[in-house]
Amino acid sequence: MFAYFAEMFSYPFMVRAFIVGTLIALCSSLLGVSLVLKRYSMIGDGLSHVGFGALALAKVFNISPLGFCIPVVTLSSVLLLRLKSSSKIKGDAATALISTFALAIGVMVISISTGMNTDVFNYLFGSILSMSQADVSLSIVISLAVIVMFIYFYNRIFAVTFDETFARATGTRTQIYNLLIAILTSLVIVVGMRMIGSLLISSLIVIPATSAMRVCKKFRSVVILSTIISVLCLWIGLIISYQAAFPTGASIVCCDFVVFAILSIYSKIKARR
Repeated sequence: MFAYFAEMFSYPFMVRAFIVGTLIALCSSLLGVSLVLKRYSMIGDGLSHVGFGALALAKVFNISPLGFCIPVVTLSSVLLLRLKSSSKIKGDAATALISTFALAIGVMVISISTGMNTDVFNYLFGSILSMSQADVSLSIVISLAVIVMFIYFYNRIFAVTFDETFARATGTRTQIYNLLIAILTSLVIVVGMRMIGSLLISSLIVIPATSAMRVCKKFRSVVILSTIISVLCLWIGLIISYQAAFPTGASIVCCDFVVFAILSIYSKIKARR
């Protein structure tokens, strides 16, 4: 067993994958609890589609994917939040409006330029081989910044998550903290797209949080269990991906879903007793 892990970690790309993946799992699980409770889960899915469109444009113009995606996805999160609060466009319609348009742009740009090649497949479903050293460094900085921001504003995020009306009545500027959650989510999505895939990164945000809610009732306990589930499933998914040569994102998401199914069954059995 020790020899197996020694061999696996002898490859630099596996070391990068575990470091960045662990940070992504932590960030996504922290934000996922608030997004699920606020019914903003589809924002993650919408922003991941925007990220794919931005990656396609970055590839065509031969510029840094992360450097281009970060401002584009961040601005999209602000626009999406404003559309959701608009009197004319509300709910999932705003998410569908932006996400489908961005995905269509990405597909059109890629079909005109390079076609559906291996790089595009990696962007869609993730690959541990697609991350360069520069991507890793930027991902670490962004992930640590997201974790620090979440911890620093934990009380405010908790307030706007559970009772936004009461938080507003007590003087909390709820719009700013909702915007903060959306921006932090956009950063996590951009960082995780290269390894998890633009079509699957939103699952890393939603599934661990939903799984933790099967057995925990308090916000803090849900956050803690969600982070544990997210990190463990990521580690197991990376090992499966390395051993069986499966796509990284798909392996991780399947592990998350298995845990969700187990905890759902456990919660039903416990409720009957």
